[in-house]
Parts: sequence; structure tokens; C-alpha cells
Amino acid sequence: MTIRLTPPTVALFPSWAEAVAEFAGVHIDGSGLRAPVAGEPSVLDLLVEKARTMADTSVAPPEGLVHNDLFWITDADEVVGFVSIRHELNDWLRRFGGHIGYSVRPSRRRRGYARAGLALALDRCRELGLERVLVTCDDDNVASYRTIEGAGGVLEDVVDGEEPGETPKRRYWIEL
Repeated sequence: MTIRLTPPTVALFPSWAEAVAEFAGVHIDGSGLRAPVAGEPSVLDLLVEKARTMADTSVAPPEGLVHNDLFWITDADEVVGFVSIRHELNDWLRRFGGHIGYSVRPSRRRRGYARAGLALALDRCRELGLERVLVTCDDDNVASYRTIEGAGGVLEDVVDGEEPGETPKRRYWIEL
């Protein structure tokens, strides 16, 4: 395996579109996209531009958002997952989203990609000068919270979901 964080690129469109299709149109954590998600060329073109502008710290982000780096977790030239690294926290991220959001396409789960992707994201956070990061996951997502704990995550608390009836969120801090 050659696992890397790769900026979104049209060169990997077929693999990206296959990965997106596996999520069946629902929200994909760390992808930079809002549900419903479609694996169309025009969507990828917008995502590539969004990734470039949101990472550019010389330009203020849109109101209510923070600078972030969008990456794909790739193995060779296959898109196996997604990572978003937020440079700072706003109120919503502090409660629900954290510094790092990630997901692995369903057909590639349980193969170490989440662990590797999170480790690479933590390396990027160190490069950004962050000393500790918040990572959240759904309270019922055992695989995700084990991945976070395996990376050194210390559970701070479990908070109610954003909307009534939504799954509670586990909030972990990782010291860098």
C-alpha cells in the first residue's frame, strides 16, 4: 500500500466518482461536499476550486467558515477516502465537527485506511502549528472512535446531536 493525502484533482475523476457512488448520495465526512453528493465532472471541478480557495490563508474564508485543507486518502491512484483539516475551530466545529473530518469508502473499510489517513492528517496539523486537535464521531460509530482512540484521542465528552433525534457526538482531543 502507498497511502497518501492527495489534493482533489480531475486526473483521478474515475476513482473519485466510484468512491462517491459508494456513499449512495449521503453526506461524506471530510469530502468538502454537501449531500446529496453526485460524482459528476462539474461537481469535481467546483471541488478542486473550493479546495484551492479554502486552503489559501491569504484570502478570508466565507463568513461562518474556516480555512481548511481538503484531501483524498489515496492508495496508489485509487481514491479510498476523504479528509478535511480545519485550520481552526468556529462554534459549530468546536461542538460537532472538530479539526479533522474523514471517511473511507465502504468497500475499503477495515483495511487500515482510516488509521493511516488520520495519522497523515495529524502530521498536516503539526505542520500548521496546531498543538492539539479536536476529532469527533458519532457515538455509535465504534470503528471511528477506536481509530481516534488509537491515534491518542482522549474523550472529553459526548454531546447531543445538532438536531433532535440525531446521534450524539463523541468529542476527542489529540495532543500533537
